[in-house]
Amino acid sequence: MANQKLSPSFLVLFLLLLFSTATSAANSDFFSKSLSPSSLKLNQQKLTHLHFYFHDILSGKNPTAVRIAQARITNTSSTAFGAVAMIDDALTFSPDINSTLVGRAQGLYALSSQEEASLMMAMTFSFLEGKYNGSALSVLGRNPPFNTVREMPIVGGSGLFRFAQGYAQARTITFNLTTGDACVEYNVYVLHY
Repeated sequence: MANQKLSPSFLVLFLLLLFSTATSAANSDFFSKSLSPSSLKLNQQKLTHLHFYFHDILSGKNPTAVRIAQARITNTSSTAFGAVAMIDDALTFSPDINSTLVGRAQGLYALSSQEEASLMMAMTFSFLEGKYNGSALSVLGRNPPFNTVREMPIVGGSGLFRFAQGYAQARTITFNLTTGDACVEYNVYVLHY
């Protein structure tokens, strides 16, 4: 029993594992480090209120929301459960779709409840106007569209909205039951640097 030999392949595997563990431990300081917010020129956090109108157009020759997937049961579900739509919706200054374009809502939503109309929203508000041109906010949350006011979290941002957090309140202004077209008022409250 004392004279058992280790196979060469086991020995090579053991040495590779030992070497990779030592290398990983040695490189962990290069992977991450703690920083002071001031090193990124992050000063006082501010609260910004944004107000705009979201136009979700499913009808016509140039829809801004299109179904990209559905479940086997979607067409027989009373809530269209399992349907997924990709969006590129206009964000405007007023409820008039021809008013000043301030940005676009880009992403997707999915019908996510078997019991009530409810959307899971994953979208980015990309701003094209004024001070926030080129900046964006990310929204991820539940949106029951037949509730008077819905609240969804702002989970991040880019540009002037780096390190953003906050919430978006949505209130339907118009909804066409025949076409599915909607205009939704958004009030967004976001903390950012």
